[in-house]
Amino acid sequence: MLVAARLGRAQTRLCLALAPKSPLVLRTARGHPPNIRALSSTVPRAHPINKLALKTQEEEEENSSDPDAIPAHELSAVSAHEARSEHAVISAFDLFSIGVGPSSSHTVGPMRAGKIFITDLAELNLLEKVKTVKITLYGSLAATGKGHHTPQAILLGLEGSDPETIDTGTIPSRYAAILDNKYLMLGGWHRISYDMDRDMLWRWDQVLKTHPNGMRFSAFGEDGDLLATNEYFSVGGGFVVNEKTKVDENLFYKGVDKSVVHGARLHQTHSSDVAPGEPPAEPEPGQPPYPFVSGDSLLALTQKHNMTIAQVVYDNELSFGYTHEEIHQKLMRIWSVMDDCIRIGVSSAEEKLPGRLGLRRRAPMLYRRLMRGFYPGLTAPILPAIGAGSMPSGSISPPEGEEYTQPDKAFFPDSAEGRNISVARAARVVGSFMHPVLPMPPRKTMIPAMDFLSCYAIAVNEVNASGGRIVTSPTNGAAGVIPAVLKYIVEFVSDDPEKSVVTFLLTAAAIGMLFKRGSTISAAEGGCQAEVGVACSMASAGFAACMGATPETVLQAAEIGIEHNLGLTCDPIDGLVQVPCIERNSLGAVKAVTAAQLSLASSNVYSVTLDEAIEAMRLTAVDMSVKYKETSLSGLARTVKIPLTVPAC
Repeated sequence: MLVAARLGRAQTRLCLALAPKSPLVLRTARGHPPNIRALSSTVPRAHPINKLALKTQEEEEENSSDPDAIPAHELSAVSAHEARSEHAVISAFDLFSIGVGPSSSHTVGPMRAGKIFITDLAELNLLEKVKTVKITLYGSLAATGKGHHTPQAILLGLEGSDPETIDTGTIPSRYAAILDNKYLMLGGWHRISYDMDRDMLWRWDQVLKTHPNGMRFSAFGEDGDLLATNEYFSVGGGFVVNEKTKVDENLFYKGVDKSVVHGARLHQTHSSDVAPGEPPAEPEPGQPPYPFVSGDSLLALTQKHNMTIAQVVYDNELSFGYTHEEIHQKLMRIWSVMDDCIRIGVSSAEEKLPGRLGLRRRAPMLYRRLMRGFYPGLTAPILPAIGAGSMPSGSISPPEGEEYTQPDKAFFPDSAEGRNISVARAARVVGSFMHPVLPMPPRKTMIPAMDFLSCYAIAVNEVNASGGRIVTSPTNGAAGVIPAVLKYIVEFVSDDPEKSVVTFLLTAAAIGMLFKRGSTISAAEGGCQAEVGVACSMASAGFAACMGATPETVLQAAEIGIEHNLGLTCDPIDGLVQVPCIERNSLGAVKAVTAAQLSLASSNVYSVTLDEAIEAMRLTAVDMSVKYKETSLSGLARTVKIPLTVPAC
């Protein structure tokens, strides 16, 4: 008998098979009772309730349409926010969270969803009854999930792993063991059979109605009875919601067990009627002291209370139950992971990134070229090796020793896995010296600080592409921009690094909150403008703040940062977070510094506000074709031909 149970957890709504005497309300196969609000759009008849039905269902699913899904091209709107009552304030430590690459929406979110599902099964004493689990991926998750490591993330999440604490080095071997042995350890201890080909379905041409990054988990018992099912949506930045949590509870709480979370992080609604650009007079009980809904209201808060943007965010964090020491420690922990990521990226001994593109790592080579006395003892072409974990946070070690690579070969894979580029090069075109316009002589330019900035961004995203430890800032696909700009400030600008780290991260977080409320930080909803574009805007604001800019100038820097990324599409080649993602982060970091410099030189003279730019981004996302929203159906993903590693026969 199927009944609907409302759970207290923020991210969960399960349809449970319980005893007939259960006090819960019956949900029939035809619909829900008129006096009970539906907790799920999933209709039970879509799932088999016995072994024969299960077999028949599996045979039919390949050629049938999901009644709860719609064609992918029909989900084209990013929700309007003008009428929403939520403020934009979330915890900076929800926006900046430690996870695993290569994608926040396709890796971190699905892993978190898997763990939430298993946690609830265990709390409801259903985990021991589960014999198999069916997983259905929709839309962008299905289209690019394999390249984004979505299957690995979900399965390891079902085994109880968490994105922040999982040992990234064990992920490939654990995933391979699941595929080879065809079993899964739910929660880390309950063993069930699992066949990847049978138990994971890919609906790339369909989406669930809430969000293009939808997934459905269904657990079945001994006789094929449906024990529980739930739908989750990875909405970008590692945040996981479903229809219930989106409507009733805090959309932005990024965790598994809300019972251990301060109450202020679980509710965001406020009823104050405030004129545009004016902050509420008195915050409601349980709310942060300085709630804001837009750039204008944030600016008004800073003017009214004579506070910087970083100070506003800091005081809001205190209302979330953190002490001064905890806030400082968390910010330093975030920076430490970012900095370690740069160090690992520039010192990697691996030559290529995973995937059939055979893309060569460039950060170690770029970093080696830039070694001009910045670090002692780094003058020889053969550099000393470093030991794992031997370098303290806040410093960069040299890359491990390797032979010098000729520059003309460093950017191109020459193995069978990559492009078929002949070793013999064509003669270099110099130009004719018998011509009125004489050719220019070859020369090299060196802008050390900006070159380091690009190198840092590339290093982070190469670590991300290889599935390493990363900070979502605000997503994994754009995780190189903010660390690169912050490292640039610490190394080349600041005379008080700790103060700069705190100011930068808190200011950038405020801008990220505005984008999350006013538009989106999901490439599946808005293309790459929602990832690299937003990260560029956040980094621009953080840089300007560290340069002592006024809040108005900081917001102007953020506006310039996003304005010149509007319309940026997400078309990763082969569904991998590599091309054009890695270079795009490098350019995003350079743009961020340039945008901040422009705002500092503009004396608060500007034509477009940040709020107008955020709304323009939302409208652009609405109008953008689904082919350019992390589906790899067009753009570079279509025009670039990938050599296959096996004969196509």
